Formats: sequence, C-alpha cells, structure tokens
Amino acid sequence: MYPEDIIAPMRADLTEVGITETRSKDEVEQNIKADGTTLVVINSVCGCAAANARPAVKMATKHAKTPDRMITAFAGNDVEAVNTARAMMAPFPPSSPSIALFKDGKLVHMIERHHIEGRQAEMIAANLTAAFDEFC
Repeated sequence: MYPEDIIAPMRADLTEVGITETRSKDEVEQNIKADGTTLVVINSVCGCAAANARPAVKMATKHAKTPDRMITAFAGNDVEAVNTARAMMAPFPPSSPSIALFKDGKLVHMIERHHIEGRQAEMIAANLTAAFDEFC
C-alpha cells in the first residue's frame, strides 16, 4: 500500500471532476451492475497515469455525452474495489492504470495500460469520447 498522504493528490485529480471514489466490492458492484453506463478508472501512481490517463479522463468528462456514473479505485490501496472491478473486466488481464466502460453491467469498452503508455492524453480522451458517443 502507498501512504495515503502521497496518493491523496492523485485521488483528488479525479474526484475533483466528479468521479466517485470506491473502496469496497459492494460499491463497485452496485455502480457497474446498475442500469445505464458506468466508467471505471483504475488509478495508479505510475507516470502514465499522471501524464496520460488522468488528464484524458478529465478531458472526457467535459464531453457532451458522458456515462451515467463514473467511479475510480486506486491500485495498491483500494484492493477489494480494484479486484472486483478487474474481475468484471475479464477477459482483459489486470493493468493499471486502466479505463473501462460498462453498459447495463456488461463491459463494452476497455483501455488497457498498453493503450495508455506512450499515447497523448488527447488521443486517449478521443477514444473515450467516441465510446461515450456510441454507448451513452
């Protein structure tokens, strides 16, 4: 686990734009299994989360169409929430950061770490907003 005082700004980077933090299995399941769309962001301390994933998600939250719910869990700290989300992201292997979109409890779009590393935040945001247009 990472010290909370170190990751607090990384958590806030997403919660300050309206993404709900989840820390338990129940919170994740309730959001993902609910009717409509849910964006799930597995947050991380890595450089690609800071430079690419979080900025991309923040850009995408400003799009005209957005998911009904947006949640996040922090890899390494919110173990129960992250493990639950990752199980629901199968068959994709665990990766952090990662971004998934669910519709009516079913995974409809996935952005894995290898889609985040080395890509500009604007490209990732465009990928997300295209998914929002299609599924939200």
